[in-house]
Amino acid sequence: MPPPSSGSGTGTGKGNPPRGLQKKKRVRTARGRKNSSTRWLQRQLNDPYVAEAQRQGYRSRAAFKIIQLDEMFGLFKKGRRIVDLGAAPGGWTQVAIEKVKPRETGGIVVAIDYLEMEGIEGATVLQKDFTEDDAPDMLKQALGGGGADVVLSDMAPPTTGHRATDHLRITALAEMAYEFAREVLEPGGFFVTKLFQGGAEKTLLDALKRDFEKVKHVKPNASRKDSSEMYIVGQGFRG
Repeated sequence: MPPPSSGSGTGTGKGNPPRGLQKKKRVRTARGRKNSSTRWLQRQLNDPYVAEAQRQGYRSRAAFKIIQLDEMFGLFKKGRRIVDLGAAPGGWTQVAIEKVKPRETGGIVVAIDYLEMEGIEGATVLQKDFTEDDAPDMLKQALGGGGADVVLSDMAPPTTGHRATDHLRITALAEMAYEFAREVLEPGGFFVTKLFQGGAEKTLLDALKRDFEKVKHVKPNASRKDSSEMYIVGQGFRG
């Protein structure tokens, strides 16, 4: 399986694009361009989160997903220690740094992805496939031997178009992410992972319900309406 990597609504506030009507932009079909590429460009041009990410300097629209999750659950506090799995291109990492302020507070933000990712001031960025055996130890070293307050996973495998297969593959990544989280989370910590809706995640959910005070299923407004993605948030790690 190829290595994993990271990765909508209206309203006001940092987690939402500005209110107001947008004139839809159309993409002229270029010779040799596949219809799927044209549809993707059309969607990007008319996505308010894409425009707002560019305006605020975020590397991806996914930044608004974690902003919205933070608003719901209070993931980020000054001085916390954060691990971001499947971090490229870095939108979630940027938000974590803004909230944790590691330069001022001694907090730590560690990001990992097999894709090359431009460095972000305040974060330790590792270019490494998380599924490789030595990746967890590299992350622990980057944490300085201490634990983490929050483990985030936006990892997702390349999709095949076969829904059941894609669901099983992302569930396997989420389970790997949680095995790591169990090793590093401090009592009271948080775990956030992406899944596709499907029903094969029962084993993972049972483990989370055993190990956390609360477990929630959430689809942020910034997730595309036609996407099957959702996020599972574990609150209050029992240790």
